[in-house]
Amino acid sequence: MDSDVLIVGGGLNGPALALALAQGGMSVTVLDALPLPTRRDPGFDGRGYALALASQRLLAALGIWGGVKEHAQPILEVVASDGRAGEGPSPFFLHLDHAEIEEGPMGYMVEDRYLRRALLDAMAAEPRISHRAEALVVAQEAGPAGVMVTLATGEQLSARLLIGADGRRSGVAERAVIRRTGWDYGQVALVCAIEHEKPHNGVAHQFFMPPGPLAILPLPGNRSSIVWSEQAETAHSIEAMDDEGYLAALRPRFGDFLGEIRLAGDRFIYPLGLSLANSLIAPGVALVGDAGHGIHPIAGQGLNLGFRDVGALAEVLTLARRRGEDIGAPDVLKRYQRWRRFDTAALALATDGFNRLFSNDSAILRAGRDLGLGLVNALPGLRRALIREAAGLTGDVPKLLQGRAV
Repeated sequence: MDSDVLIVGGGLNGPALALALAQGGMSVTVLDALPLPTRRDPGFDGRGYALALASQRLLAALGIWGGVKEHAQPILEVVASDGRAGEGPSPFFLHLDHAEIEEGPMGYMVEDRYLRRALLDAMAAEPRISHRAEALVVAQEAGPAGVMVTLATGEQLSARLLIGADGRRSGVAERAVIRRTGWDYGQVALVCAIEHEKPHNGVAHQFFMPPGPLAILPLPGNRSSIVWSEQAETAHSIEAMDDEGYLAALRPRFGDFLGEIRLAGDRFIYPLGLSLANSLIAPGVALVGDAGHGIHPIAGQGLNLGFRDVGALAEVLTLARRRGEDIGAPDVLKRYQRWRRFDTAALALATDGFNRLFSNDSAILRAGRDLGLGLVNALPGLRRALIREAAGLTGDVPKLLQGRAV
C-alpha cells in the first residue's frame, strides 16, 4: 500500500482528518484537486466559519489552534429574532449568553484564510502525511486487499481505506454508488463580510425573515460575516448589482444597530438545499463532511458537523488499528456509520424544519414562533440546554472534540 488511508478533498475536513489519523499512527495521502497557491492565498475574501466550542477543542487537540487563535473572534452571545426587512425584529426574541454554562465562549469565528493555512502548515510538518496538490481522481476500485484510485495523470495509488471529503458533489460517493436524498430550497445564500461603525461585542445575530434568515456573525475588529438567504430570483438580482446597490438592498434587512456599513472583501453566492448521502460507508470507503451531509446554514453547523465526523472516524480507526483490525473492514466502518448516522440525520431534519417554519410570512406561524422564542428565552434550563447544543457539548462527543487525544 502507498499509505494506510487516502483522503480525497483538501478543504478543511480532509486535512483535519489527515492530522487526526496521523496522530493515531497511520500514514495518510491527501489528494487535493486545487493548486497549493490557491489554498495558501493570504488575501481576505470575506469567508469565515462559526466554530462551535467543541470544534475549537478538536483544533487544539490536533495542535493547530495556536496558529489561528490570535485571529479568532469569541462568540459570547447569540440573539435570534423574527421580523421583516425594514421593520426591525419582533419584541419576542431568544438571547443565549455563554456565561450561563461556564465553559468559555460558545464558539469562535475564524476566517477561512487562517484556518486553511494552519491546516496546510500542520500537514507539511507531519511526516506521516503526504499532501498532493492538483491531484484529480478519475477512478477508484475497492477489493479485498484495499482500495486503488487512478489520477488524471494515469498514476495509481493504493490504501487500506478511501475517504471522501470532497463536498456535496462527491466523486468518491458517486463512484462508490452511494445515492443521495435531498431537495432544493429555492433559496440562495449571499455571503460577504462587512465593516461597521460600532463594535459587535462578540454577539452573533440570526434574523429570520420571510424569504430566509440573515446571519450576522462577529469577526475580529468592527467586522462581521454575513450569510444572507433570499429566494433564488431575488438573490440573483441582488448579486448582479454593483457594491452600492448590494449594500442598499442589505441595509433595510441589516438595520442600523451597528451604524454605517460597507463591504469588506469579496461577495459569494451559493444555492441552498439539503443533500444527504444514503450511507456514510461503502466497501473500502467512508464519507465525511458535506460529502455525507449538506445542510441549510440556518444554524451555522455545517463545518461543525463535519468536524464531528472527523473526530468519530479518527477514533474508530485508531482504536481498530490498536486492536490489530483491518481499518477498511466492513465491521469497522459500520461502527463509524452507527455513531454518526443519527446525529447527522437529526440535525439535517432540524435545520430543514426551522427553515420551513421561519421562511414564510404566515400570520399564524409568525405568532406561534414569536411565542416560542419568547417562551424558550424565559426558561433558564432550556436556554442552557440550547447553549450547550450550540457549543457542541451534547450527545456522544468524540474524544478529540473534548480536547483529548484518542
